[in-house]
Amino acid sequence: MSKTFEFTRIGYTYLPTSDIEGSIQWYMKNLGLQLISKFEDRGSMIAILHYPHKNAIALALIETDVVQPLQIMRNGEFYPVMAMNCEDIEYTHDFLKSRGVEVTPIEDLGDSEARYFYFKDDQGNLLEAAWSKWDPEDEIKESFQF
Repeated sequence: MSKTFEFTRIGYTYLPTSDIEGSIQWYMKNLGLQLISKFEDRGSMIAILHYPHKNAIALALIETDVVQPLQIMRNGEFYPVMAMNCEDIEYTHDFLKSRGVEVTPIEDLGDSEARYFYFKDDQGNLLEAAWSKWDPEDEIKESFQF
C-alpha cells in the first residue's frame, strides 16, 4: 500500500518584474535558466524558466505595472526571497561579478559546512547563491535543450 501525500514538492516560485523581456534575458544570461513558456494570464504576462535538473523548481516571472521587489525583513536587515544552489560557489561568485552583477562577499556557516552570498536581479529582488555539504545531487533532464 502506498502513502498518499498532500503535496509532493515545491513546484515553482513567483518573482515580480516590470520588464518581462528584460528579466527573461537577465535570468537566462546571468543565472543559466531556460525559458520554457511565456503566456498571458489575467491581463499580464507570465514567463516560466527552468534549470535542466530533474528536481529543479521553476521560476515564474510575473509581469507587474511597477518595479516592486519582494522584500523580507529579518532583524532589521533585508533577507533574500529565494536561494539558488550552486555546485561551486567561488565560480558562481566570480561569474556573476564578471557579468557586472553586484555580489556580497562569500560567507561561511558553521565549520564551512555551508556557504552563501547575496545578489540582486534586474528588478532589485534580493537573491542568495548557496552551497552546502548537504546539497543533494540531481540528474539532468534528457529532454532539456542546451
